[in-house]
Amino acid sequence: MSLAQPAVPATVARLDHTAVYASDRRLSAEFLAAVLGLEVGAPFGPFLPVDLGNGVTLDYYEKRDEPIQPQHYAFLVPEEQFDAMIARLETIGVTYYSDPSHTAPGRVNDLFGGRGAYFDDPDGHNMEIMTRPYARP
Repeated sequence: MSLAQPAVPATVARLDHTAVYASDRRLSAEFLAAVLGLEVGAPFGPFLPVDLGNGVTLDYYEKRDEPIQPQHYAFLVPEEQFDAMIARLETIGVTYYSDPSHTAPGRVNDLFGGRGAYFDDPDGHNMEIMTRPYARP
């Protein structure tokens, strides 16, 4: 039995971008960019992009006619940048948690041999930063 992973074909589907609904697209885009140490891009039609640097863009879209339905967004971040991200959250007064249910404030987790934390963005999206990907069965 081989433990080698099969090669991923070049034609596999990859996520290119996704819309993130926000009551104030600039506030939400700048919040995430500040935490992750990224830049907010120039507006593109109704979207305000945050390029994640791996070919995926979060396109913040302002939606004011109905409540924002919170979603979950997880970001795999370099271990050497994790502490700086936690420090940025602390500087701007955002509580982070070790779990997705937000029951352990001010703590990080050590899942899968890495570190992780959860926090809410201005619209209540449950954001996650983690230094190791989840080990999936």
